[in-house]
Amino acid sequence: MTATTLTDVAEPTTASRKPLRWRGFLDWVAVHSLGIALALMFSLPIVFVFLTAVMSDTQAFTKDLWPREWHWGNFVEVFEKAPLLKYLGNSLLYSLLATAGMLLSSIPVAYALAKLKWRGRNAVFLLVVGAMMLPPQVVAVPLYDTWSSLGLTGTLWPLIAPYFLFDAFSIFLLRQFILTIPQSYVDAARVDGCTEFQAMVRIIVPMARPGIAATALFCFLYTWNDYFGPLLYTGEKPDQWTLSLALSSFKGMHHVQWNLAMAVTLLIMIPAVVLFIFAQRSFVKGITFTGVKG
Repeated sequence: MTATTLTDVAEPTTASRKPLRWRGFLDWVAVHSLGIALALMFSLPIVFVFLTAVMSDTQAFTKDLWPREWHWGNFVEVFEKAPLLKYLGNSLLYSLLATAGMLLSSIPVAYALAKLKWRGRNAVFLLVVGAMMLPPQVVAVPLYDTWSSLGLTGTLWPLIAPYFLFDAFSIFLLRQFILTIPQSYVDAARVDGCTEFQAMVRIIVPMARPGIAATALFCFLYTWNDYFGPLLYTGEKPDQWTLSLALSSFKGMHHVQWNLAMAVTLLIMIPAVVLFIFAQRSFVKGITFTGVKG
């Protein structure tokens, strides 16, 4: 009888397990309530865009939130309405070249501001911070006049070329991340006979991959969604439009067909979402370590 009593105590019945599991689920929901609320807040608009994209033209933007019929052909029809593949190529050209130019120009400057000691370093860093605070609309007119005198308006090069020269936000972000790397690594490389360029390429760049990935992702997403720049320089050349500019024009031409407009919006979102999913770990790690030291 004693053994039976101990067994009954050690092994709860099925009826007693269910309240424990339910209580554990409620505890999990309570702990993650803020995260669940934020996830719903950010995901529900995307769900709404998707559901509208597969609706019929007559049902879109009505009181019915669920499609009566699933019109998957909307995603094919939008390619017949506009040359989206050409706009996609222009957006990829703009975003990829701008990101590559940003990395080539920002990494050496960030390394010099973080690991080299030279007169005027703090003044240059303040200049970088000041450039971050300068709205791009302030310099739009003189820059447009400069590119116009060079005969490059109507192309994407006025948007791409500046990233090969200077990008204040990227320099600041990379500099803050490189500061978290101990100086002893650079000193050891110098003792071994490495030049500053070799120390940057062989030591700092591999260790700063999370920060570089986060900065590259920021630059790619900004250029991918950029509307003001393409409108300013390529507004009169439809063959040079990017997807963001084409989306605005598409909504203007097909403002009644909201299902097609939402289908285009969803197609434009997919590359950025896929890129973020694959780079999420490096992105979060880079943001976490950036700004630890000043």
